[in-house]
Amino acid sequence: MAETGFGFDTLMDDSSGTIAAAMAAGRDFLSETATSGLLGKVGATIDVVPAAQYPDKRWFQKSYGRSVTDAPEDLLVGKGLFYLTEQRQLFLDCTAGHYQMTWGYEQPDLTALLLDGIQRGIVWDDHSNIPSAPVKQLAAKLIELANPGADLDALQQDDERLNTVLLGTATGSVACAAAMKISLRYYEENKSERGAPVFVTLDGNYHGTDVFAQYLRGMWPQYFTNVEVVMVQPNDSDELEGVFAEYGERIAGFWAEPIMMNREVIAIEPCYLQLARRLCDESGALMTIDEIQTGFWYPEVLMFHRFDVEPDLLVLGKGMTAGFDPLAALVYKGKFDILAQYDAISTNGNAALAAYLGLGCIALVQRHAEQIGEVGSYYHDKMAELAGQFPEVLVEARGSGHMTGLKFRRVDDALAFHRAAVASGLWLRVHAYHEGHSTILTKFALPLTEQVADYATDRFAELLRTLA
Repeated sequence: MAETGFGFDTLMDDSSGTIAAAMAAGRDFLSETATSGLLGKVGATIDVVPAAQYPDKRWFQKSYGRSVTDAPEDLLVGKGLFYLTEQRQLFLDCTAGHYQMTWGYEQPDLTALLLDGIQRGIVWDDHSNIPSAPVKQLAAKLIELANPGADLDALQQDDERLNTVLLGTATGSVACAAAMKISLRYYEENKSERGAPVFVTLDGNYHGTDVFAQYLRGMWPQYFTNVEVVMVQPNDSDELEGVFAEYGERIAGFWAEPIMMNREVIAIEPCYLQLARRLCDESGALMTIDEIQTGFWYPEVLMFHRFDVEPDLLVLGKGMTAGFDPLAALVYKGKFDILAQYDAISTNGNAALAAYLGLGCIALVQRHAEQIGEVGSYYHDKMAELAGQFPEVLVEARGSGHMTGLKFRRVDDALAFHRAAVASGLWLRVHAYHEGHSTILTKFALPLTEQVADYATDRFAELLRTLA
């Protein structure tokens, strides 16, 4: 970096080199310590990492800690399922970052692939009109994953199948927005005489931060006068049939996530989605499956295959590039390729280097599919055992595989559990900001092992005993 005239110390305003030294020592500690040794130190202060003075968060928005300027436990370095904070505390990350670090921190194969891509001249990003080879290869791979075993040449000519990919979207929010636009445009072209379009969504849905996506979950109602949203309770088949009977061909789209991470990890039942598919076909509505959370986290790579349905639109994001941003995707049936060229893209979509990492992420999932399935089932079963062991505190375990939560009977207990877990070095999340929500959420990265699953659930049990 000397030839550039600037480097880490200059950019980080770290003339004494203390931040760099802390990062180096932390990385060495995480790399050189066996998993058993790391588990034995979760929650502890790691003294071999020197103290340093870090930038504070005084310029952040309030919701992200603007007032927390005195020694916050922010991330310093990570490796696998573990990370060290700036205060030198060791954490076990039970949520894969913000649910997007498919293979945890600094996965060696993906790190090597990233460096390989740069050395080969794969650009970081480019214009959507001139996609490079990794972007085109990733599009082909997504179609293959969406249609396992299909004759791809025949598939390309079949507009009733998932054979079209939009990779020009940087985030899941933009990919969701593209799916919503397709649904609206299709309704406008085919059913506008029916009146204002209706979107049927699951109560507690989360399809991004776009203003229309937020409207689908009840926000900004005062600004929408010509489109309706009907929220239904997940897995309530009678209610769903009633809504489709009431609105019929006015329904523009039905949206669902296989596992509702924004609604206490509720898993959607296959029979419910199969019913939704039939009702959409009968009413001419488009069915969208949002796999931003579930995609790339299960042996099949795409979870919708477990439901024996084929959606009209499939949204992918988060784990597709294992945390190397930006890139998301929309896979859809050819007959719905009705948007103009720039109706639904991001500046940073079609990112070539991210696509290369995406191909590597998929290859790792496929290579370790059996282990992913086995460990995921093992962990979920262990969490279910906890629910049975502490029935006075817990209602049930929810979710599937690595994406598993614990529903508490009392919100105060869920909050107390969360505080105690984080204080002891277990980074997980809690849903308690809506009435009736009282669930802790985990989404372990795929390197989860039975050893780590045992450790985590044993620690959870210790915390639950204090609440029993």
